[in-house]
Amino acid sequence: MGVVNYLKKNSMKLSEVKAKLNSLDTIAFQLPNGDLVPNHFHVTEVGKISKHFIDCGGTVRKEEVANFQLWNANDYDHRLHPEKLVHIIELSEKVLELEDLEIEVEYQGDTIGKFGLDFNGTNFLLTTKQTDCLAKDNCGIPAEKQKVKLGDLQKAVSCNPNSGCC
Repeated sequence: MGVVNYLKKNSMKLSEVKAKLNSLDTIAFQLPNGDLVPNHFHVTEVGKISKHFIDCGGTVRKEEVANFQLWNANDYDHRLHPEKLVHIIELSEKVLELEDLEIEVEYQGDTIGKFGLDFNGTNFLLTTKQTDCLAKDNCGIPAEKQKVKLGDLQKAVSCNPNSGCC
């Protein structure tokens, strides 16, 4: 049984984040609901998370991501500057031998949330992640059928009454 490296693109890579940080004066993270993470946040961890697992179809898979953990304390005057976060990332790359991995961000809501990361030109966007079955063909899960309204179908089919199709 072989190992499949499973990772689909859904987040920025370390190199992309460093490039964006090098062009910013301040750092802001925006939650999926539009709220900003309080600007006194800390990046308490930068790490590498390795996941070695077997899916429900019996395929062994591996996945690796770089991880940022954001945390708020009551030190409201704290501000993490872009050059400081670049330094933390570069130190992590060296010490942890981090490759140019996609980033997963952990942030405390009602529980620890895991997010992808994107950028809108101003803010880093914490993007929602979804669970998925990686072996749908082995689990008997039917492919999602396209929903079509019968009224739309009749409009799409042009039929000449003399053609014999109607």
